[in-house]
Amino acid sequence: MKRLLRHLFPPSSRRLFPEASLSRIAEAVAAGERRHRGEVCFAVEAALPARAVLRGMQARERAHEAFSRLRVWDTAANNGVLIHLLLADHRIEIVADRGLEGLVSDEQWRGVCLLMEERLKAGEAEDAAIAGVAAVSDLLAAHFPRAADEADENELPDRPHLLG
Repeated sequence: MKRLLRHLFPPSSRRLFPEASLSRIAEAVAAGERRHRGEVCFAVEAALPARAVLRGMQARERAHEAFSRLRVWDTAANNGVLIHLLLADHRIEIVADRGLEGLVSDEQWRGVCLLMEERLKAGEAEDAAIAGVAAVSDLLAAHFPRAADEADENELPDRPHLLG
């Protein structure tokens, strides 16, 4: 019942991430992608629909749905990464495409989440997002570095997504 109430009356994603913050996060995504050939997608969802909560849907499952819906999987090198915040559950989920399998450990992804959680707890939502994007970009740069003369083929929009 407590979880359902959190989803019925969630924090506002627009209040946490106003237009200026979304622009700065998009700039961080673009800056990171200049260093690697991967694609980073940042999405925020205030809450799940009540029906999904009653069905027992968890944040991880919802992040996988967003990964698919936002087409993060649709990159040439299969190296897209979604950072998904579900505000009502206070959850950060990272979903990486199959091109990163075996390259980045669960502990490394968890480290990105912990870094973001620290900033979120301090009330710094924008800083949390930018730190998360930078940390994911560091991991992508280690495995998919961009050559100095290689053009950036932006396969996914840099702009964050406010879902639902």
